[in-house]
Amino acid sequence: MLSKALLRLGASAARHPWRVIAAWLVAATLAVLAAVAFGGRTADSMTAPGLDSQRAAELIERAGTGQEGMTAQVVVTPRDGGATFLDDDGARTALARLRTEVGRLPHVLGTSDPAGALAAGGETAVRGGLVSADGRIAVVRVQYPDQSRLSAEDLDALVALGDRLRAELPLRVEMGGSLFYAFSDPDGGVSELIGLLAAAAILFLAFGSLVAAALPIGMAVFGLTVGVATMTVLAGVTDVPTFAPVLGSMVGLGVGIDYALFVLARHREYLARGLDPHEAAGRAVATAGRPVVFAGGTVVVSILGMAVANVPFMTVGGLAVSIVVLTMVLASVTLLPAFLGAAGPRLARAGGIARALRAGRFGRFGRRRDAEAGAVPAAGWRRWIGHVSRHPVPYAVGAAGLLLTATLPVLGLRVGLPDDGSLPHSRTERRAYDLVAEGFGPGTNGPLVIAADPAGDPGALDRLVGAVAADPGIASVAPTHVDQDTGIATLVVFPTTGPQDKATADTIARLRTDVLPTAIGDGPARAHVGGAAASLSDVGRRTSQRLPAFVAAVLAMSFLLLMLVFRSVLVPLKAVLLNLLSIGAAYGIMVAVFQWGWGGVLIGLEATVPIVSFIPMFLFAILFGLSMDYEVFLLSRVREEYVRTGDNATAIVEGVAGTARIITSAALIMVAVFLSFAVAEDPSAKMFGLGLATAIFIDATVVRMVLVPATMTLLGRTNWWLPKWLDRMLPRGPVGTDDTVDTNDTDAESTGGAPRPRLVDQ
Repeated sequence: MLSKALLRLGASAARHPWRVIAAWLVAATLAVLAAVAFGGRTADSMTAPGLDSQRAAELIERAGTGQEGMTAQVVVTPRDGGATFLDDDGARTALARLRTEVGRLPHVLGTSDPAGALAAGGETAVRGGLVSADGRIAVVRVQYPDQSRLSAEDLDALVALGDRLRAELPLRVEMGGSLFYAFSDPDGGVSELIGLLAAAAILFLAFGSLVAAALPIGMAVFGLTVGVATMTVLAGVTDVPTFAPVLGSMVGLGVGIDYALFVLARHREYLARGLDPHEAAGRAVATAGRPVVFAGGTVVVSILGMAVANVPFMTVGGLAVSIVVLTMVLASVTLLPAFLGAAGPRLARAGGIARALRAGRFGRFGRRRDAEAGAVPAAGWRRWIGHVSRHPVPYAVGAAGLLLTATLPVLGLRVGLPDDGSLPHSRTERRAYDLVAEGFGPGTNGPLVIAADPAGDPGALDRLVGAVAADPGIASVAPTHVDQDTGIATLVVFPTTGPQDKATADTIARLRTDVLPTAIGDGPARAHVGGAAASLSDVGRRTSQRLPAFVAAVLAMSFLLLMLVFRSVLVPLKAVLLNLLSIGAAYGIMVAVFQWGWGGVLIGLEATVPIVSFIPMFLFAILFGLSMDYEVFLLSRVREEYVRTGDNATAIVEGVAGTARIITSAALIMVAVFLSFAVAEDPSAKMFGLGLATAIFIDATVVRMVLVPATMTLLGRTNWWLPKWLDRMLPRGPVGTDDTVDTNDTDAESTGGAPRPRLVDQ
């Protein structure tokens, strides 16, 4: 029985707190040491088997041209605003020196030579795409080998060289390219600190005790240290995407503090009833810990389910985030009860500020409370839930209509990947992007690489080049490179539009479905479109195609698990539909902010961007697990009241009101943590932060406090309906409601042989 196992585990940890705390200290130390000794740095690899862009990369690799590897570009312009590379000898000399020093960096296979092209003639340099037509901007393109042979040290070396040359040369030097995208560190450190401070403030207001507020924070920091260090070790074995540490920190802090809050609230209830701190901790872990294990397991299973997309970087990223979530679940049922045992009876008392508030020293906030924390707020929530329950139809219709309206922008959802043009101007990648777009056109920031195998057809290549150059979406075509040994040709083409523009994706699709097949004909020749822009477009299309199947699988799994927990058909069906509504509303708000620009300035968004291709799937997996957390916590209380009283209306009011303060506090903590990441520089972090914060806010307010009581009131006793044949088929055990330690036996008001009704029909 899960509850009994958790009871023993929690009580044991509370009785021997220093042993458990010492064990976690050792685990954290070993994890950090392992990360230092064996860990790696995150890196992005936007590839997946079976995609056309991947086939292009494989052809290029066979040809050995080096174009399958990573690239960087160093963009320069004279500091003297009136000088140009066409007429300033000093600027050309500085440009030649810069190109030479870049070429000497480790692992650099080659560089373009704008200074050499200028020596051959300004028209040659301009025609080769190395110098802008006005002579003000030059680009040194740097070719590296494939990502498997590189590391973040290569990026560090290039950045350090740029910093030195800025001080030594009369040039403005900016840098960008796929090397930056692959190895740039995420910027989540400040966001984590802001989130922790906000969570600490909310916890103090919720519990009125510095000790009570510090314990969830301490547990979350321990868990995050172990989880992120383990993620770093994983990065030493395989490519962990750069968003994983940011997302892991975001979700880890949110769920860790959330789970600790649930357990701590139950622990304080038991202390108020007069239980010994050790027994109170054990019972808190047995009751609140069970939803924690269930919710954490749901998050992990949902995230790991993203493997169905068959996109390796998403699978590894999901595994990395799952490690952090599992660590937080383990900390919630072992480290937290140890903290509770070490704190002893002090957690039953509020701090000085809270006592002053309750004594009435600060005006209207000083209302008198009962000995049991939260009596006055519970009465307020009880009045609100009672009001909603007396008017279920208008509240259900109004709330559902509001969420459906918020969901409507999803119809315009466009996936892609924000390019460097969406970064703030403080980043060199953004400044390089703007210079290139200004001097050469927006499509130069996202070149396409067409790999072709003529397969003995001598005219195929000429037809291919002519057809591609004639396409209206192509601005220019670089000279073709043909490998003499394999006959494979690589053709670099520049679209007329930027990498994140929908028109670029349309151009890629048109090349594949119309231009290339027509040019090659029905012979054995073949051609594929690759490059970073094509790879990102392909990954976005694949995740969009796999998303419906993934959503259906998560919905089915959640329905079955909730049916096992609550022995009901309608309760899990309602939960699944309402969760789907809140997530849909969050998606719609993301589209309005990031694609339409509504309120984007509030989170530092400088330009509209498409939704990152993998974020909708990640958000759905995480949010469904987190919403199940609140669902199980709330409905467990409702069912306890229903089992005790047999009255559906009373169970709804008492169950929802009894959990409202904790759910509201937990939601505020998560919203604060997630919003702290919404102000990060990286657009992906902004999307994760805003999407998670919005969904949690909607779920804890509109859904839990309006739609749940309204719909459960309308359903009446049929909430707990379960056909007899299905009741016999469903297993009983670790996740079922019969596996309960704390319902009637620990509450004096609950004893007296109240009936245990269950509505089971044929």
